[in-house]
Amino acid sequence: MLINEPLSYRLALPARYPEASAALVLDSPHSGTTYPPDFASSAPFAALRTAEDTWVDDLWSDAVDMGVPLIAAAFPRAYIDANRSLEEIDQQLLDQPWPEPLPDSPKVKLGKGLIWRMLDDGTPLYDRKLSLDEVRHRIDACWKPYHAQVARLIDAAHARHGKAWHINCHSMPSVAGAYATDKPGLVHPDFVLGDRDGSTSDPAFREFVAAWLRERGYDVSVNDPYKGVELVRAFGRPAEGRHSLQIEINRKLYMDETTLRPSAGYSKLKADLRGLTAALLDWTRAQTA
Repeated sequence: MLINEPLSYRLALPARYPEASAALVLDSPHSGTTYPPDFASSAPFAALRTAEDTWVDDLWSDAVDMGVPLIAAAFPRAYIDANRSLEEIDQQLLDQPWPEPLPDSPKVKLGKGLIWRMLDDGTPLYDRKLSLDEVRHRIDACWKPYHAQVARLIDAAHARHGKAWHINCHSMPSVAGAYATDKPGLVHPDFVLGDRDGSTSDPAFREFVAAWLRERGYDVSVNDPYKGVELVRAFGRPAEGRHSLQIEINRKLYMDETTLRPSAGYSKLKADLRGLTAALLDWTRAQTA
C-alpha cells in the first residue's frame, strides 16, 4: 500500500521503510495520475492517460511488504517526465529562448523531452506556448523532489549493505506508436531490460532477471529497443556498487490498452513480479554476504 505526501504535486512514498530494508530499491516515475490544475493541456483527458504507465506501481507493490522500498510519482508523465534530463527541454514549446544552451536530444526531436510536446500518436499537448516560469515550477515541484527521494533510498540501501540494486519500473504499449521511438510500429516483446549497454549495472543483474523471466515463458529483449534513460543513467554507478536496471513490461500482459482496465492476465503477472522480487532478494543477499 502506498501513501501520499500532503502536497499539491505530491509523491507516493513507501508505506513502510523498515530499518532492515533490502539492498533493492524500486521506482516508478510514470505511474502518476494526479493532474495539476496549471497543466492546461489542450489534449483530451483520455488521450493524456495513454502517457501513463498505468498500474505499474501496483504490479510491483507486493515488494513493499517484503521490505523493498518503492517510490512512485503521483504527478503525470505528460506534465513533466521524471525520466528525462533537465537539459532535454523542447525549445519549440517555449514562449522565449531557454537561457542556457540545450544539447541535441533524440527524445526532444520526437517531442518527448522533459516536458512533452506531443503524445505517442502525434496528438499535440498544448495550443499555447509555455513560459520559462512554468517549466521551472514543474522542475522544482516535481522533478527535483522525485530524484532526491530516489537518491535517498538508494543511498540508504547502499549505506546498509555496501551495495544497492535499483529497478526503474516502466510499461510499454504492445506496438510502438508513430512518435514513441525511432522504431514506430515495432511489436514489443513481453519485457525489455535496459542497462545502457552495461554501463549502469554489472551485467549479472540484468542476466539474472532475464533468465528468471525466460524460465517462466516470457519473451525478453535486452537493451533493444529501450536501453534505459535518465534515472538509470543518473543512479547506476556499478564501479561504486550501485546497479540500476530499467524494466519495461508489455501492457498486453496485464491490461486492455484502450480502456486501461486490468485484464485476466493481471493477477498472474503481479504474482510473477512478486516471485521475481523474492528471487532478487535472495540473489542480492548472496552478493552482499
